[in-house]
Amino acid sequence: MQKLLSLSVMALSAFALTAQSQRKPNVVFILVDDMGWKDLGCYGSDYHQTPNIDNLANDAVKFTNGYSACTVSSPTRAAIMTGKYPAKLHLTDWIEGHKKPDAKLQIPDWTMFLSLEEVTMAEIFKFAGYSTAHIGKWHLGQMEKYWPENQGFDINIGGWSKGSPNLNKKEGTNGYFSPYGNPRMKDGPEGEYLTERLAKEACDYIQHAKSKPFFLNLWFYNVHTPLQAKQDKIDKYQAIVDSAKFQKNPVYAAMVEHVDDAVGKIIATLKSEGLYENTIIVFTSDNGGLIGREKNKVTNNSPLRLGKGTIYEGGVRVPLIIKNAGDNPIKYISQTPAISIDFLPTLIDLADLQVDKKIKKGFDGVSLKSLFVSQDAKLKRKSIFWHYPHYHNQGATPYSAVRMGDWKLIHIMESDSYELYNLKNDVSETENLYEAKPKIAEKLKKTLESWREKMDAQMPTRK
Repeated sequence: MQKLLSLSVMALSAFALTAQSQRKPNVVFILVDDMGWKDLGCYGSDYHQTPNIDNLANDAVKFTNGYSACTVSSPTRAAIMTGKYPAKLHLTDWIEGHKKPDAKLQIPDWTMFLSLEEVTMAEIFKFAGYSTAHIGKWHLGQMEKYWPENQGFDINIGGWSKGSPNLNKKEGTNGYFSPYGNPRMKDGPEGEYLTERLAKEACDYIQHAKSKPFFLNLWFYNVHTPLQAKQDKIDKYQAIVDSAKFQKNPVYAAMVEHVDDAVGKIIATLKSEGLYENTIIVFTSDNGGLIGREKNKVTNNSPLRLGKGTIYEGGVRVPLIIKNAGDNPIKYISQTPAISIDFLPTLIDLADLQVDKKIKKGFDGVSLKSLFVSQDAKLKRKSIFWHYPHYHNQGATPYSAVRMGDWKLIHIMESDSYELYNLKNDVSETENLYEAKPKIAEKLKKTLESWREKMDAQMPTRK
């Protein structure tokens, strides 16, 4: 009921702004699945070729300290949609999670869907007079009632319960190649590649929705497993793999390039329709890059430690590029930490939307708008947090963490132990300073404990 009342207030505000709606900026939110911090040319990859995304970064603010709200998919997606920490939502693992019955700790009974009571990014834009579309991966609920069309989107293409393309030979589905077996997207012709299809759907939507402001949520399934790409791209990277220093998986590299091609098509469509200057574009990932097993490496997040599923920088630091609307938007490299929960308040401010104060008060994220006014702007926030009371199939055990300035404290719950790192001097997190810096460690411990209490964070228990 509270959600309906708040949205009713927003609807009245949107009605009053109808005459101005044509001048509102469009928003294209591009989320890549499992893309690592070093997977793009503009972030240092010497193997993956990503000219379109690199060019976008040159038109935008590129964050070197961009973070996902969680080390796995679903919680970060929920955080993006709501502006709230996964710990507050009690949606703290990928749906349906990784069960480990022989583990030392009993994980909590967590929420496996994005509640319909939450006000989503799509609902906020819709009630501000925008056309809204979700294209691609959703992964925020098994039941249809939690899918995009019931969370504020006018259009849903490809968003359902699955967290990766449906690869099941017995059922006749072929992963990234049609047939997809996706109830929210018709199969394409034989040989059609999923990322190319999603890009086409996105371009078609832009062309049809251009008469009024639109919010396009383009969430690719790439570069999540299964590792599949078109053979010509795989051959291209196989031919140059010996010269690569870090990433050395030709199939994964081809998947990254598929994403870059898709981004290029979106930008080309925006430009051909005369919409590029008046469009805000966000490009990021839902968690750090998947390293994979020793004999089957996927990507390399070096110099960051480890990858997806872990609380170390390789698991949470991600590419983050935001292009503001306008004829001459600000362009620079920002070292300010930004995290998934910041996107909703930021987009509200950049688009100048009228949003009920009660809704905004519920956000855990902060607006990054000041960073698009001045390179010297400082955010008022002191700390960012993570909470994962689960076991992950890449080997991680339950943890929480806080970053304050250059310092990062990690709480390992199984052993009730702590690790403290100075990210400015040690981005690879090799030197644990917990014993050497007791005052800093104690300050961060208290900050983390206070935050967990404020969030009503669920904790694992001893068996």
